[in-house]
Order: sequence, then structure tokens, then C-alpha cells
Amino acid sequence: MKKISYLLIILLAVVIAFGLFFYHFKNLNEKKIKAHPVPAKTTAVAHLAKNDNLTKKARVLFVGDMMFDRWIRQVSEKKGSEFIFKEVRNLLQSEDLVVGNLEGPITNSPSISLGSEFGSKNNYIFTFPTETAYNLYKENIRLVNIGNNHILDFGKKGLNETKDYLSEAHLSFFGDTGENSQRYAIKEINGIKIAFINFNQFSKTGKQNALDDLSLVKKNHPDFIVVYTHWGTEYTEKPNEKNRELAYEFIESGADLIIGSHPHTIQTKEEYKDKRIYYSLGNFIFDQYFNTKTQSGLLVEAEFQLNKKIDFKEHFVNLKNNGQTLLTE
Repeated sequence: MKKISYLLIILLAVVIAFGLFFYHFKNLNEKKIKAHPVPAKTTAVAHLAKNDNLTKKARVLFVGDMMFDRWIRQVSEKKGSEFIFKEVRNLLQSEDLVVGNLEGPITNSPSISLGSEFGSKNNYIFTFPTETAYNLYKENIRLVNIGNNHILDFGKKGLNETKDYLSEAHLSFFGDTGENSQRYAIKEINGIKIAFINFNQFSKTGKQNALDDLSLVKKNHPDFIVVYTHWGTEYTEKPNEKNRELAYEFIESGADLIIGSHPHTIQTKEEYKDKRIYYSLGNFIFDQYFNTKTQSGLLVEAEFQLNKKIDFKEHFVNLKNNGQTLLTE
């Protein structure tokens, strides 16, 4: 009986000792947790999301002047638009967005320039086939500038038709056409918001419109602002001083990148306040085969990143007299 009592006492002592030890260990562990808390799960997720945002990129390809009348229309009617784009299609399809200058209206009116005498007045009056917008969409050219000196070749009616055909094909457009609507476009690509503004030197209030639009788009808080210009002197290889000063003013007003069109030749580029200026990309789709300079074009691949950095890659093209545009490098 005494042995049983001793065993019970010993067992009780062990239980009490174990309980004291467990209580002490628990309190000690809680103090350590309070001193060194584990980061909340939401904090870790937010940190990963922040890093993920920094790696987001939007790759946009800028091309120059596109004209689908005269010889280009004739080739397209015989061989199809696919033939025109065949040699550049892979590059176009690899981009998040392709942007170019649509050098004329899309209407259901018959062509005036087709078969006209070179250098005559009719030779410079353009209208593009009604399927042009759809063909551009197929080639991944989903945003076009219409603020240029040929968009009103068929008047206000032609402009309205152009907008209708572009909208029906789900193509976005922007440009100063003498109206207040659709002067700029904002596209969000892979979480990066990019604003596209046009400066059209053939608009009476072109400069002020572009500066006003630069101010307006800032209210939408874009990550980048691109100014796509239609300016300069045709067939020259360097910008004039007036356009250089204007480019600087656009950058000082908020532009992150300037892309130029209209001269039909590749012009020089430069950096101003760490921003890139391409004064002219030259031709992309055109039938100006009278000069090697007008048969050359520059495509600019801009990779926009959320850290406000833009990486550039340049591609050169050659416009063959069979209507095709070929990558040369």
C-alpha cells in the first residue's frame, strides 16, 4: 500500500514538473514571436506584386508612312494585301502593338491617282480601298495616326468614312484633323498605360493643339506619352531648326518619346533630356521608287517598362518596286 502511495506521489510530481515546463516554454515562445513577428502573408504578396509590376513590359513597333493607292492599290488588287506585308509579317505579329501613319482616307470612292501621270495634281490625291482597315488589323497594325496632309483629300466626307471603316475594323486612331475629337489615344498594354498624341504641322493650330493634348492626357496619369508628328520638309535627311526646337518643347511639356513622319526619308535622331527623338521614320508602305532614300524606312521597336525606362531596337526596311516591303536588318 505504501509503495502505491509513493508511486502516486512521484507520478503527481512528474505531471506538475512537466506542466511547469510546458507553461514556461509557451510563455518564452510567445515572447520570441512578439519580439520577432512573422511577416503577414498579405505583406509578402504585396511585395511580390510590386516586383512583378516592375517587370511588366509593353513592346510597341512604330512604322512610318503608309499609302495604299496608286501602284500599291494595283498590286493589292492583283496579288492581295498579304503579298504587300509578306516579308515583314513575322515582325509585325511579334509586337504587342504596331503604330503607323495612315497617309490618306479610306473611302468607297473610286481612285483618282490610280493611273494618273507622275507629278500631276491627281497623282497626289489619295483614297484607300474600303478593306484597308481590316487588312491593317490582320497585320497587327492596330493604331494609326490620321493627322496628316492627305487625310482630307476627299474632304470631310472622306474623313468621316475613314473613321467609320477604322471603327468597324476595331482599329484605334488619333490625330489632329482640324476637329476636336480623337486627337489623342490612350492604350493600356500589359498593365502599362501609354498616351499617343499627334502634332500635325498642316493644322492651323497644330502646335497649340499638341501642347493642349499633352496637358490633357496627364490627367489620365499615363506611364508614358508619345508624340507622333507629321512635320518637316519632304525628301530631306535632317530636321530643320524649327522642328528641333518644337521637339524640345514637347519633351519639356511631358513627352517621353517623339516619332516623326512626312519627309518620306529617314532623318536623324537625337537625345534631349534623356528622351529619344526620331525626326522621321521614312516610308513603310509607299510607291516612291524614284530614289533609294524614299525606298528606305526605319521601324522603331520601343519596349516600355514601368520604371520609366524605354529600350529601343531599330529595324530597317526596303520598299521594292513590286509593292513589297522587305526587312533588311
